[in-house]
Amino acid sequence: MSSRNPRLLTLGSLRDLILAGDVDTVVVAFTDMQGRLQGKRLHGHHFLDSVAEHGTEGCTYLLGVDVDMNTVGGYAITSWERGYGDMEFVLDLATIRRLTHLPKTVMIQCDLRWPDGRPVVESPRSILQAQAERAAAAGYRVLAATELEFLVFEDTYEQAWNAGYRGLTPANQYNSDYSILGTTRVEPLLRDIRNTMYAAGLNVEGAKGECNLGQHEIGFRYDDVLVTADNHAVFKNTAKEVAAQHGKALTFMAKYNEREGNSCHVHLSLRGTDGSVAFWDDGAGTRSALYDHFVAGVLATMRDFTLLYAPNVNSYKRFAEGSFAPTAIAWGEDNRTCAVRLVGRGPSARMENRVPGGDVNPYLALAAMLAGGLHGIEKGLELEPPVTGNAYVSGRPRVPATLRDARDAFHDSVVARAALGDAVVDHYSNMADVELAAYGAAVTDWELRRGFERM
Repeated sequence: MSSRNPRLLTLGSLRDLILAGDVDTVVVAFTDMQGRLQGKRLHGHHFLDSVAEHGTEGCTYLLGVDVDMNTVGGYAITSWERGYGDMEFVLDLATIRRLTHLPKTVMIQCDLRWPDGRPVVESPRSILQAQAERAAAAGYRVLAATELEFLVFEDTYEQAWNAGYRGLTPANQYNSDYSILGTTRVEPLLRDIRNTMYAAGLNVEGAKGECNLGQHEIGFRYDDVLVTADNHAVFKNTAKEVAAQHGKALTFMAKYNEREGNSCHVHLSLRGTDGSVAFWDDGAGTRSALYDHFVAGVLATMRDFTLLYAPNVNSYKRFAEGSFAPTAIAWGEDNRTCAVRLVGRGPSARMENRVPGGDVNPYLALAAMLAGGLHGIEKGLELEPPVTGNAYVSGRPRVPATLRDARDAFHDSVVARAALGDAVVDHYSNMADVELAAYGAAVTDWELRRGFERM
């Protein structure tokens, strides 16, 4: 399959649209540590005159802030002492896409470089590119897809903020998993998101209801691993914008309430650079040895990389028995109780990582899967027997139960440091430290309810 979607624009066609007055705004954006799009809106003619050939700039603090955009310490690349200088936004002209929900607007995604031309290795896109290049050097093309769930509420984002995100009205009042009736209730929004994403160059498959109240999922076809991560970031941002235009709010947070959380199941497979299917042995009619080594590597490094699959304090609330979110580091054939589920045969053979939640940064999760899988191939790791029953009670090792446990496993991981580099490991370990410090200082609603009067 081609990774170049015909609905994406070229620089030449974008120039024609701007000169004709059909486009007047160019969004240039990169994906930050938290998985959010950050960047600028440029006037179309300024873009043509000054940015199309040379890119633009943005402050280094964008890779050194918390969720609230507070500048925080501990990052080697950005600080008050270093003066908070600029990074270069290098346009990836293969990502020019129309955003039809915004008037006369296109978006271009960017790589980050230092002024001397060196890549910003701590950038999520750079991290994934590095692992994809490792795979390519070993003779593999990486294909991936992400399945991202979200909760829809009838309240606007402003109303949700003012209510402290409590007492919101879900778009469905009952479990609408696979329900045509239930999804029809939200279809005006879901249809608008699907069609907006199709126009933006994503290959939309469809939408379905999920288990939590107002929970839904829109699926997209697999593609090259970097294209999938780019599309994921655009979809997540655009879905929120379209929801706001409908007077609704939606959230991708891993665990909004005590019911089912939002997952982001990540599917991945390898092909040879000649297009051959690397994960299947046609002669034997079964998985290839390389597939087994790859999955063994992902399992062996699951604890090392859980921080990149579950990057927030809230992520770990999702790991509950009987919730369809995994707790056991185990694999199975089409077994949804395991952390890794193997599905498909022949060209469709692929692994599904069920650990990530809706809050995951797709670049980091895919990079972690590749780093673990390539480790398994390089070391020839043997795949342990599958779990054929309920993995929740299998006695297999568990995914880390807290962000602190995951942070320590990542920080101390020999495999992570060898694959990603010390600079990346230290950067994202510090991100976890910042999150943990903020959470440790917070007084929660739970504490107030239990302690205000009765203690």
